[in-house]
Amino acid sequence: MSEKPESDDPQTEDEARVSRRRVIGTGAAIGGAAIGGALAATVGGSARAEQGNAMPASESNTKLDTETHLFRLTSAEPDRYDGGTLRGAHEGTFPVLTGQQASVYFVELEVGAIREPHWHPTAWELNYIISGKADWTILGTHPDGTYRNDAFEAKQGDLVFVPQGFFHYFGNASTEQPLQVLVVFNTSAQEPNDDIGIVATVNSLPREILAAAFGVPVAAFAGVPTEIKPVVITRRK
Repeated sequence: MSEKPESDDPQTEDEARVSRRRVIGTGAAIGGAAIGGALAATVGGSARAEQGNAMPASESNTKLDTETHLFRLTSAEPDRYDGGTLRGAHEGTFPVLTGQQASVYFVELEVGAIREPHWHPTAWELNYIISGKADWTILGTHPDGTYRNDAFEAKQGDLVFVPQGFFHYFGNASTEQPLQVLVVFNTSAQEPNDDIGIVATVNSLPREILAAAFGVPVAAFAGVPTEIKPVVITRRK
């Protein structure tokens, strides 16, 4: 029987052991990554499933197949305010929108009326001017660290975009005719559920805090109304 020839290189066996360790280590790393990916997928899937419990896809899809796809927006019973009306198509009035992240409102402001300054924490909005003209102010922060107050007048046929969370208001800029605006949100909830008005904001803070922030006496806020309403359409005083 012939003997195994000895290697001329004394490091051959060591190098072989190193190579084997590298192969084993690489295989372990690949296996670990695969297992980790599988676990991440499982956890991610569970998280998405939990989030979906609030509105299962099957329920949303069922509504798409069973609910009417027509909503007569301008004929709907309006919410009436001192200064105008508001008609809304959302998941509460137009069930087919359930889970679709969309709602539409038809706003009418009488001469001299305004929509209370407010913002929407979880939705942006697109506003189409159907008739009349509106004065707008939109306030938001910007990368340079300053505030930009974008104030302008929008007329019939114009489109106005308000980013999510930006503070804004609009009012009827005409002294002769009503203002009609079609507002589209990327949420299915009705507007009061995603609306924070300036009156509610002021009333959420102690008067002494407001006084300190504005640099005026506490008495300066004595005339601020304390009644908080979910949506306000009112008149210029």
